[in-house]
Amino acid sequence: MEFFNLQIHGWYSKYKRDLPWRNSHNPYFVWLSEIILQQTRIDQGMAYYLRFTEEFPTVLDLANASEDQVLKLWQGLGYYSRARNLLFTAKFIQEHHQGKFPEDYNSIRSLKGIGDYTAAAIASISFNLEYPAVDGNVYRVLSRFFGISEPIDSNTGKKTFGLLAKELIKGADPGMHNQALMEFGALQCVPKSPNCALCPLNESCFAFANNKVGELPVKQNKTKQRDRYFNYLVFEFANNTWLRQRIKNDIWLGLFEFPVIETSEETEVGFVLNHPELGELTSLRNTSVKRISNWKIHILSHQRIHYRFIWFDLSEEIKLTDGLIKVNKEDILNFAVPRLIEECIIELSENDRFMR
Repeated sequence: MEFFNLQIHGWYSKYKRDLPWRNSHNPYFVWLSEIILQQTRIDQGMAYYLRFTEEFPTVLDLANASEDQVLKLWQGLGYYSRARNLLFTAKFIQEHHQGKFPEDYNSIRSLKGIGDYTAAAIASISFNLEYPAVDGNVYRVLSRFFGISEPIDSNTGKKTFGLLAKELIKGADPGMHNQALMEFGALQCVPKSPNCALCPLNESCFAFANNKVGELPVKQNKTKQRDRYFNYLVFEFANNTWLRQRIKNDIWLGLFEFPVIETSEETEVGFVLNHPELGELTSLRNTSVKRISNWKIHILSHQRIHYRFIWFDLSEEIKLTDGLIKVNKEDILNFAVPRLIEECIIELSENDRFMR
């Protein structure tokens, strides 16, 4: 273990990236960066982190934000429940901790949206507490070096890795140690085709010695994806269109989108035109189809969204029912919308097709 730590810490001192949240022990910055980067590459997440800290430089600034403000800044990152949890927790810290981030692990762990890994990262980096932060990068490094074949998503596997991580962090600088392990997994011991020949651990690495680099770590449960089919209805009258906020407990909760009819498969447009939901919105006698996009696919972690847009020219305004709001077309991107809608509007705007 001593060899392992010495090599990892030495490597980190030479090759660690200069990241803005590493220049401070501020728990708000550490927390924000960890939540943003949970399912996001650093090159993408950096821009979001900088926008958030510019807009909300303290946890109290975030606590005073509206949900719409937070969701708009978060737009494109996905997992929007994390953005809502950020806001909820900031308000909780303001109301129950006098605006000061709690300094002990259990209090940090009890905050909404903060799990074991994030709590350990904050506790170790900001408060020098000896809690190992075990993420996917750390699982991979430990599994390969020590030859652990227990599945990382099993209870026994999590216990095994957790106990090992606790032994490794003893006596080390907790924040530096956790960041070194995570960084090593992110840059050196990468998931596919790592450069083992240049790895400082290769002389003692189980996976390298036994040709098992591609087999470790083991994961027993693969993510299952389901297919969904969204027909977006873009109603146009003069320079206006209509949006609806997603309020059901589903993907993109709280975001705005065009009215949508969900079907069980990629259907002919005639099926949509005869759908009762369309009739509830507007009369076909006053509606004509302007154009129809091709089907596209938007990939989420557990879902594949098949979607298309159907544009309608209206001869009169539709009734503002069922949560619909009328919006000037030029103002759509002022709302927090799903990435697939944002990409469509930007593309059409560049081609001067939507704003006419």
